[in-house]
Amino acid sequence: MSTYNIPKDPVMLMSFLNMKLRDNYSSLEALADDMDISDSELKELIDKLKDAGFEYSASRNQFI
Repeated sequence: MSTYNIPKDPVMLMSFLNMKLRDNYSSLEALADDMDISDSELKELIDKLKDAGFEYSASRNQFI
């Protein structure tokens, strides 16, 4: 798993990821690669956000 301190709360997680995507990454895959998040870990994060009502929009490069 990533050495970054990734928030566990879904709202904080969404905010954290959107900030990273906006400021540093052109895609969710680029963020995961740079932060050493495995495919299975990324799926867990996406599922957690989906359960909280957030979906990733590739065209907007953010969770909405």
